[in-house]
Amino acid sequence: MPTRITGAQFDSALDRTLNGSAGDRSTSTTCTSLLPRPVGTWMKAMAKAVESGKIRAAGISNCNVAQMRKAADVLGRYGIPLAANQVHYSLLHRAPETNGVLDACRQMDVTLIAYRPLAGGAVSAGFRKRQGPATLADTLQEVAAARDATTLQVALAWLLKRDDHVIAIPGATKPDHVRQNSRALTLELSDAEFAAIDRASTPTRTR
Repeated sequence: MPTRITGAQFDSALDRTLNGSAGDRSTSTTCTSLLPRPVGTWMKAMAKAVESGKIRAAGISNCNVAQMRKAADVLGRYGIPLAANQVHYSLLHRAPETNGVLDACRQMDVTLIAYRPLAGGAVSAGFRKRQGPATLADTLQEVAAARDATTLQVALAWLLKRDDHVIAIPGATKPDHVRQNSRALTLELSDAEFAAIDRASTPTRTR
């Protein structure tokens, strides 16, 4: 999105997007916080888009707690709830748990959309060679073997069990990727399995 875009340009860009998708209004639209204009400016534009029926919900992306509350406040003036905040969240990147974003999503009833939930594929059977603690790799492989699943499916299942407000959007470039990812929706980790993965992925605090 251009950094100098105006409200009118936003509306025009949205129209072009909808025309290109046959007018499908079934999904929400998100904005990024990495823009010079305040979040409130974009929320006003999105609120008008909701009122006009161009989109069904308004969301944000990569926003911190203060920006979330500002977005919700502006949308609230139009009687529109903040639908989602899309942020980076995975077993190898658990910042939403410590920076207040996940807690804010719970308190405000906002969906946390986790992008890169598989850390770009690093959460896999062989990721120990690239990055991540060895104990996490071992734990994922142990649970995966016991559940006749892949480590990627287990990693997604852990994320979904973390909180009801969390949904994941893993990448998929082939139909088989979609089928493999969807297996996580029916993979119910036990409390013990969840806790073991949770402990293994928690970064060790340095003194």
